[in-house]
Amino acid sequence: MVDGIDLTIQPGEFVCLLGPTGCGKSTLLNCIAGFVQPSAGSVQLDGHEVVGPGPERGMVFQQHSLFPWKTVKDNVAFGPLMTGAGRGEAESRASKLLRLVGLTDFENHYPHTLSGGMQQRVGIARALANSPSVLLMDEPFGALDAQTRTIMQETLAGLWQEFRSTVVFVTHDVEEAVFLADRILIMSASPGRLLADIAVPLSRPRTLEVVTAPVFVNIKQHCLELIRGQTPRDLSFSR
Repeated sequence: MVDGIDLTIQPGEFVCLLGPTGCGKSTLLNCIAGFVQPSAGSVQLDGHEVVGPGPERGMVFQQHSLFPWKTVKDNVAFGPLMTGAGRGEAESRASKLLRLVGLTDFENHYPHTLSGGMQQRVGIARALANSPSVLLMDEPFGALDAQTRTIMQETLAGLWQEFRSTVVFVTHDVEEAVFLADRILIMSASPGRLLADIAVPLSRPRTLEVVTAPVFVNIKQHCLELIRGQTPRDLSFSR
């Protein structure tokens, strides 16, 4: 549940949503996607109210949700085909995106033959295939091991530099948020309200070395303190 969220995201911004479990991060993302209608207020994109899903908003979930019966290339080409592109154009777009995510050699493979990180690369390529103005990502790297997650963060940062779509990215990982974002929005415990709006003034492109920079460390610490203040402390245990 969210309550009283009032915010504006500028075109081309990379925004991360942080907050305690159950605060409504995914609910807010689903409202932007058009999967959930707000009970009050509205979501607008370029001055038009969002009333349902649309190709101008691409979605990447924690689980890749690829079509298991389609090849990698056909998965990525599916969106353009559904929005009216010809087969040649759709496949050309898919090949370009698979090259950008480093999967050219796997375009004829099926999803079950790929690792978790590779499946998420396909998922990101598929979400970008319709050239969305907004890319919505719901903890897309949450199920990956630490090393693969780091690689995927760098991959996503590079893709964002290439496409400059507006990105709204839900995560529980504070360091991930600071590495990726232009702005970090911290939500309070349920009902979720906007607790803080923190700018991340780190230059781009960003490399892993930035995580030791004083500015990075200070922002990370500030975020952790805010989130810790929203975490219940009255836990007790008994036998």
